[in-house]
Amino acid sequence: MVDHQPGENLKITVEKMNFFYGPVQALFEINMNIPEKKVTALIGPSGCGKSTFLRSLNRMNDIIDGTRLEGKVLIDEKDIYSPLSDVVELRKKVGMIFQKSNPFPKSIFDNIAYGPRIHSVKDKGKLMEIVESCLIKAALWDEVKDRLDQSAMGLSGGQQQRLCIARALAIEPEVVLMDEPASALDPKSTLKIEDLINELKREYTIIIVTHNMQQAARVSDYTAFFYEGHLIEFGATEQIFTNPNQKQTEDYITGRFG
Repeated sequence: MVDHQPGENLKITVEKMNFFYGPVQALFEINMNIPEKKVTALIGPSGCGKSTFLRSLNRMNDIIDGTRLEGKVLIDEKDIYSPLSDVVELRKKVGMIFQKSNPFPKSIFDNIAYGPRIHSVKDKGKLMEIVESCLIKAALWDEVKDRLDQSAMGLSGGQQQRLCIARALAIEPEVVLMDEPASALDPKSTLKIEDLINELKREYTIIIVTHNMQQAARVSDYTAFFYEGHLIEFGATEQIFTNPNQKQTEDYITGRFG
């Protein structure tokens, strides 16, 4: 297994992970070390296990009946599948951005204040600080600062996705999972999301599922190639795209299959 570079801190360690939907095995013996404050892209054809793997990092698969995980997922050296693990705390630490933007049918302000309010922030001034800070981080503040009391449903698709990123940041996660965050967006909005990912990795560990090879090459530091539930290759993005160790990886990246 390719490891992270010397001098980088590990954030997530996955050891011998097998994942099942009922009797069907979706992931096989996955081992991966994900470094802190870097972008790791997960690539591979549809149905290869990328999203299942991503959702296992904040236990989102738990909500599906009959799923089962074997092996270990350690975040900051703590096993998130241990019986002592607090799932609410885990999901506060590991935020999630979905493929389709899903703002609440509330005001822009209330979308972002929602998480902090659940975690007992009641002071209006403090909430305003959080809302402003997260919208600035999500590169959206200048576009919406004069209409915070208006419905988030009135924003464009690209703005809604950045709002969802701001909302995820409001509960101060350390890891941000992104499941094809730009696949439904036009090229201009996609570029804004990619620029944003580059900015966010200064503060957050980011793991992104993408079908877009060029996007993976542009935004990520590390790339993991999945095929039929197996992790075929994991390494520095530049190496994976220019000199992969596995022929399967090369065939996928050059478009010979998948």
